[in-house]
Amino acid sequence: MPRFVLVCLVLVIYSVNACDVLTETHHGCKIENSQCICGFGCKSEFRYTTKKECTDSLKGRANDICGRQPCINGGTCLQTSLSPGYKCKCEGTRHFGNRCQRPCPNSRNFEQFSTIPHECIEI
Repeated sequence: MPRFVLVCLVLVIYSVNACDVLTETHHGCKIENSQCICGFGCKSEFRYTTKKECTDSLKGRANDICGRQPCINGGTCLQTSLSPGYKCKCEGTRHFGNRCQRPCPNSRNFEQFSTIPHECIEI
């Protein structure tokens, strides 16, 4: 039970501080796993302002950077409005890096890392 409370507390703190300033939040859409997902969040997360804009991108009428599959090793591509136009989610892949290209520390290479990347922490 204490571990569950700690995880919930971390998630609440993260969601409260997700955007740099409150004015950066808005309703928008993003491409995630080849689907348009719409919701409320940071402007940098939601690249498209309307569902139509998002679906047009999926149909190839706009530049869909995630269609090029920049994330490797099972990482999930999320389009963003910040350069380079995408972010790879590497959690659960045992890799980290901007494209999920670097293997997480293990017992053989653990001493090479000064800190453990958050993508490599398993709960």
